Amino acid sequence: MSQRTPGTQTVDTAETVNEIIVQYPAAVSVFNAFGIDACCGGDASVEEAARRDGANIHALIDALQRLITQAGDAE
Repeated sequence: MSQRTPGTQTVDTAETVNEIIVQYPAAVSVFNAFGIDACCGGDASVEEAARRDGANIHALIDALQRLITQAGDAE
């Protein structure tokens, strides 16, 4: 994830699916909802995975961002 402003983070589409899952384990459910292979295909970047699995990258990023925001609010 890359810093957007202090205290908030935004999705870095160059990060791998696995890297995001390590930081935010609940992201597995987001990837699954979009048909992203988070197991065997987890070494692909978010952008590559979305393209490979036919997911709408913008909707995926929005869903991941909501998850990250909720995780930050829970801290």
